[in-house]
Amino acid sequence: MITFKEIEAYKDYGRAVEIENGTIKATVTLDIGPRIIFFGFKNGQNILCDNRELLGGRTDKDYTDLFGAGKKWENLGGHRIWAAPEEWPLTYTPDDMPVTCEKTASGAIFTSDASKNAGFAKTLEIVMADTGAQMAVNMKIKNVTDKTRDYAIWALTVSATGGTLVLPMNDDNTVLLPNRLVAVWPYSDIKDSRYTISDKYAVIKNTDTEKPLKLGFDLKHGSSYYFLRGEVFKKEFATFHGQKPYVDYGCSFETYNCNKFIEIETLSPIETVAPGGEISHTEKWILEKCEKPDLSGDAAIDKTIASL
Repeated sequence: MITFKEIEAYKDYGRAVEIENGTIKATVTLDIGPRIIFFGFKNGQNILCDNRELLGGRTDKDYTDLFGAGKKWENLGGHRIWAAPEEWPLTYTPDDMPVTCEKTASGAIFTSDASKNAGFAKTLEIVMADTGAQMAVNMKIKNVTDKTRDYAIWALTVSATGGTLVLPMNDDNTVLLPNRLVAVWPYSDIKDSRYTISDKYAVIKNTDTEKPLKLGFDLKHGSSYYFLRGEVFKKEFATFHGQKPYVDYGCSFETYNCNKFIEIETLSPIETVAPGGEISHTEKWILEKCEKPDLSGDAAIDKTIASL
C-alpha cells in the first residue's frame, strides 16, 4: 500500500513529501527541484547523497546574466533532471523554485515552473510498486521556447560515497566492427586505479580520492549496479543504440566519481523537439540486500548478479 507524508523540512532542503510502500521510501523536495533527495529501504540508509553544505555551488557573471542577480547553481545531491548536451551556464538551471505535486494512486508527479531563460519545463513522476523494493522514475522535459531545439534527457543520480559501481558491457558479436564505447573526459586519468574494464564488466570504486573521474559508455544492456554497504541499487533503462543518436560520442550512461559522491547517470537519445514538444525517459529503480558481494572478477560478478 502506497502512503504519503508531507514533512516541514528535510535537512536543509525545505519542504518535502515522503512516498513509501512499507518496504522502500522515496523523499522528494517541494521547495526546490524536481529532485529525489532520499531513496532507500524504510528506516534504512540513503542511497543518495544529501549533504547540501558539502557539495557547494558555482556562479559567475554569465550565470547571473542568464538566470538573474543573486542566482547560483548548487549540486544539491539527490536525483535531478538535466538536458544534454552539457553547456555552461544553460544546462545549470538553479532548480531553486517550488514544484507542484500531484498525488496519484501509485506515487506522485512533480513539475517545475517553466524557466523563461533556460526554456525547459521539467516533470518527474514516481510510480512505486504496491509491495517490494522497486519503483519507476518517469522524466519529461518540455521545450517552452519558440525555437526548435536538439536535446536529450540526462538523469543524474548523485549517490552516497563508499560503494562500487558495476556496469555490464556490450557483448554482441560484431565480427570486424567495434562493439562497445568508453568515453573519457579530459580531466580524468586514463590510468586511474579506481576503475577496471574487462570483457564483461566495468567496475568503478568510489573512494576518498578527490580528483574527479568521468567515464561514458554505450550500455546496450541498459543496466547498472551500485553496491553500497550491504545493499545494491540497480537501474534499468531502455536504450536505442543503432536506432537513434546519443550525445558525447554515443553515451547512454555516464558516471562522475569523486570523494564527495558518485553520479550514476543515464541518457535518452538526442531528439529534435519543436516548440511546445517534449521528450521522455524512464528509469526503473530496484533495491536489494547484498551483504557480501564478490566483485573480484567476471565469474564472481556473474555469480553475484545471478544471486540477486
